[in-house]
Amino acid sequence: MFQCMTDTLSALDAAFLELEQLDEGALMSIGGTLVFDPQAGRAPTVEELRATLSARLSALPRYTQRLSDTRVGGLAWPHWEPDPKFDIRHHVRRARVRAPGGDRQLCEWTAKFFSRPLGRARPLWEIVLLDGLEDGRWALAHKVHHCLVDGVGSVDVIGLLLDEQPDTERRRTESAPPAGPPAGAGRSLRSHTPEAIAQATSAGVRAGEATLHAALHPREALGRARALTELAVRDELIGAPRTSLNVPIGQTRRFAIVRARLAEMKAVGRELGGSFNDVMLAACAGGLRRLLIEREEPLPRSGLRAMVPVNVRSDSDAPERGNRVSSLFVELPVAEADVAERVRKIAARTRQLKASGAARGPTAMLDLADMAPPVLNEVSLAQTAFSRRLFNVTITNVPGSPDPMYAFGSELREVLPIVPLAADHAVGITIFTYNGMVSVGINADRNSVPDLDVLAAGIEESLGELRALAA
Repeated sequence: MFQCMTDTLSALDAAFLELEQLDEGALMSIGGTLVFDPQAGRAPTVEELRATLSARLSALPRYTQRLSDTRVGGLAWPHWEPDPKFDIRHHVRRARVRAPGGDRQLCEWTAKFFSRPLGRARPLWEIVLLDGLEDGRWALAHKVHHCLVDGVGSVDVIGLLLDEQPDTERRRTESAPPAGPPAGAGRSLRSHTPEAIAQATSAGVRAGEATLHAALHPREALGRARALTELAVRDELIGAPRTSLNVPIGQTRRFAIVRARLAEMKAVGRELGGSFNDVMLAACAGGLRRLLIEREEPLPRSGLRAMVPVNVRSDSDAPERGNRVSSLFVELPVAEADVAERVRKIAARTRQLKASGAARGPTAMLDLADMAPPVLNEVSLAQTAFSRRLFNVTITNVPGSPDPMYAFGSELREVLPIVPLAADHAVGITIFTYNGMVSVGINADRNSVPDLDVLAAGIEESLGELRALAA
């Protein structure tokens, strides 16, 4: 039987796996730590957490499936197949943050949690129920491999636990099947030779469809080709500047959190003619500027180059389609001392990139990679799309709910978000908005960024300057 192609990893999905194989320091897990206020409810037990997830995992079949191969390579990409030994106890556990359970201890625990890679022999996700936080708070820390979800356009396992109302009674009374293998988990779909034939056939069909689409839409095809050419020029001729942010990294991490109010940052954008994202990029630029100054490094006049992921998932895209993200490459004017001028420069640059269709370059590269046999493009795609010549730092903006959310009767207070680090990229920043607040999560390599507090303080200082502008 041929493997259904929707169960086969895309070129980008496979590239995230390949990145880990090429460099052990590149851990491609995304997620974060969700902190809950206990005043309107109570922390669940780990048994309740497992039971609730067991009752709802049928909505996300990928979370009971494993990779057909633990390594990427050969003539066909891996596909998802049911895990015959799936046991939710392997994926949901309990832990305790050391006393006194404040920000410092929570950030330390989060850094250790994301320093451990996910084992590929099982479904690629994990949730930890955390207690020991100050003021009686509790948390859910979760991580999932980037090949499974894109962090922007897909629903992940944590979404199964969140409600718009603190309805604890419904959760306590809903029935839950025993934690064990799901129905049909014993049927393996693994069949390498037929799958390779099916994938090659599908690649030919996709290539034919792309050729027909290009013939019918020549202007769009020309735009994609131009964007792809510009991406190649940016990589090969106008490489990102060399800095101490782009050095070999290990697996251990540091983590810091910085906070702001969403309304204030939007007010700054309106005042200076930029978007909320432009304002936050300017704050991050201020933090990176301070870090380079403290390290006595020259400030690149052309700016540090940030890779800013862009969601390209359409309404018709099913979550099972895998990652549907592209990127904009934005120069951060770290040599600019004035925070307001940084916002204006970044706003002008992002408008220019969006008008030129620059995000189509990475998308076109990924579409072409999907058409070719895996053996031809796995390594080149992983190395090209995440090369240190292409960008210095990842900064991603993930929008959460504008309204309060609940789990087991407790209100979600905040989210500590994580973006993974590719090889030779020592810092990654996630901007997460939720319920009127902004959380800036800074993920960094432990050995090459011992001064993470300097970066965090620099972002906090820039946010303070921006707040003054809003006031």
